[in-house]
Amino acid sequence: MSSLNEDALLSFESLADGALVEVEARLGGDPESLLLYREGAGVRAWLNVCPHAGRRLDWAPGQFLRSREGLLVCAAHGASFELQGGQCVAGPCRGDALRAVAVEVRDGAVWLVAPAGA
Repeated sequence: MSSLNEDALLSFESLADGALVEVEARLGGDPESLLLYREGAGVRAWLNVCPHAGRRLDWAPGQFLRSREGLLVCAAHGASFELQGGQCVAGPCRGDALRAVAVEVRDGAVWLVAPAGA
């Protein structure tokens, strides 16, 4: 596998279909933990933060819980999120959503999308 440019989050081929992966990225100059989810040829990304109490979603770095129904489950308080839009469908933050981060797949890698005017 070729090495990635420092701005790429990870290679697309390293992200298995249906996988949840944690990566570190700089957003607005600040380091942030992101959660990436691959579905087919697309990738969605959110901050790795539960809207309920501001804690990380993973139970150990990069290790995420999934329900039998395929929902992402917050390790701290059990909030459950669907992976199409990041909406909380059960638990203490029901009706809220994960904070989306714009990414794109190009040149065999997953990249942050720069905000307009950046």
